[in-house]
Amino acid sequence: MRETSTYPLRLPKSLKDEVARLSKRDGTSINQFIAIAVAQKISAMDTEQFFVERAQKANLTQFRKILFRRGGEPPRDGDEL
Repeated sequence: MRETSTYPLRLPKSLKDEVARLSKRDGTSINQFIAIAVAQKISAMDTEQFFVERAQKANLTQFRKILFRRGGEPPRDGDEL
């Protein structure tokens, strides 16, 4: 992190107590624990958006042609359904 900013965060006491308990178990500060949780949520939402955008570009006709083409290899060991 190059720059930081302060944001006053209000949490219900029960949630703050859980964060304190889990951050202690994790060996991190409450601040670091919350920052990591926010980063994970951002990553999950960005990943979801990436796949939504990719799906919109999909050519289902071409996909079906590839999926049902003749020939190819049989499933390798461990790839069977």
